[in-house]
Amino acid sequence: MTISALLTEATQYLNFHDLMGENSEIAFSVFGLPIRWYALAYLAGVFVGYWYLLRLIAQPGAPMARRHADDMIFYAMLGIILGGRLGYVLFYNLGHYLQNPFEILALWDGGMSLHGGVAGVLIAIWYATRKEGLSFLRFCDYIACVVPFGLFFGRLANFVNGELWGRPTTVPWAIIFPGSGTADPRHPSQLYEAGLEGIMMFAVLAFFFWRTRARYKPGFLFGMAAIIYGVSRFSLEFVREPDVQLGTLPWGLTMGQTLTVPMLIAGIWLVATAKGRRQRVEPIAGTDSIA
Repeated sequence: MTISALLTEATQYLNFHDLMGENSEIAFSVFGLPIRWYALAYLAGVFVGYWYLLRLIAQPGAPMARRHADDMIFYAMLGIILGGRLGYVLFYNLGHYLQNPFEILALWDGGMSLHGGVAGVLIAIWYATRKEGLSFLRFCDYIACVVPFGLFFGRLANFVNGELWGRPTTVPWAIIFPGSGTADPRHPSQLYEAGLEGIMMFAVLAFFFWRTRARYKPGFLFGMAAIIYGVSRFSLEFVREPDVQLGTLPWGLTMGQTLTVPMLIAGIWLVATAKGRRQRVEPIAGTDSIA
């Protein structure tokens, strides 16, 4: 093969359909009913997160018992689904859904907001902790440690679905997403987010949980998760294609960046003030008191 042929081949970007197929969003079918990767991603995030949560609360000084974790699975699912959907409706496509209100229920057509899902889960945690008389912030700290699983699987599902692609680029690993409506190679921003919001966040929070006494400072781990997600999402929005119905907002940010700003501010405040909330922690699970 000649040098010119090699150079020509090197400029041929990978086509998403060649990589994943035409109906990549369908994992398999059961009696003719299509099972979508997105649904499997939600289930994987919840159940793997639950398994890890049980490991966390088995340590001394946990803010919840097994029964609280069991209840939280139900509350979290409601919070993710209702909050995520309503967040998408309100923040990203309100005009469309005001004209077509019944489409709000069409979850199978996609359209979920992570920021809305976070708000939904926080409401669920507030309800659960108020009902049981538990510490809201310490409960949030433990839930924050399992959130990266859901983010990781969710972003992989976004990639498999061929949605939420990045902006046009010429980097060697760029991919052509036919669903974008152009033949421009684009950043696989879904994979960037899976790495930062999923793998990196998990690694940082796991270090603080298992190697330090950060979990005894209410709000520290929760705040750290908000900072990591906020910085990652805000930065990656520069290489992620904005939602077509919104684009860049009049103040120069995308909707994703705008919603991330208060999350960043809250996260920085929680981390900065966590040491002042340090208190003696009596265990709900385990047998040892934590001074």
